[in-house]
Amino acid sequence: MHELLEQGDEDISLTSWRIFRIMAEFVTGFEVLRKYRLAATFFGSARSLPDDKWYQESQKLGYLLAKDGFAIITGGGGGIMGAANKGAYEAGGNSVGLNISLPHEQRLNSYVSDSETFKFFFIRKVMLSFASEVYIYFPGGFGTLDEFFEIVTLVQTGKIVRLPIVLVGKEYWLPLISWFRSTLLETHRTIGQDDLDLFHVVDSAEEAHEFIKTYKNHITPREKTEVE
Repeated sequence: MHELLEQGDEDISLTSWRIFRIMAEFVTGFEVLRKYRLAATFFGSARSLPDDKWYQESQKLGYLLAKDGFAIITGGGGGIMGAANKGAYEAGGNSVGLNISLPHEQRLNSYVSDSETFKFFFIRKVMLSFASEVYIYFPGGFGTLDEFFEIVTLVQTGKIVRLPIVLVGKEYWLPLISWFRSTLLETHRTIGQDDLDLFHVVDSAEEAHEFIKTYKNHITPREKTEVE
């Protein structure tokens, strides 16, 4: 019994130190993001290659928005993320990567001008949610969809102010939105009609840029925190 108590004390001690590490990562992440007045966060597949259509569109949109004064923020990896950072880098803008430390090591792409690497996935997720005035989603996998649902839920519930959520790639996104309408809205009534207006679907970097420009004069750099 004595040995079990000692082991329990040791586990509590390790948990306490982990909490301090978590706090430190939050502080560091917030300090990085507070540097940027306006920001646009890009999400999408890390597997996208330079000759892929959506890689090229991401690079183009990163360039256009960086020229407009937006810091371009990504998860710091390759694919769509690297493309957006590359566009910002080529435009001479702020190109930020919020990387994650993984056992198989996701490498930070070479186009970032500022970066932070996180140990904890949930902290990085908070930073990507906390970061921007515009959220842009290209075709991707489970991680991209997870981040999309996270932001839509935060806006739907009023936890963050309503901001442009742009979905790029009609062939990828419209079947999902059709499912939202037929299954969630019409069959099960688990969302409202207004919820389908929380995001906007486009099919090119130019369309996305034009849509964001219609908002730009109305977007004020918000205090980067959730509303109470």
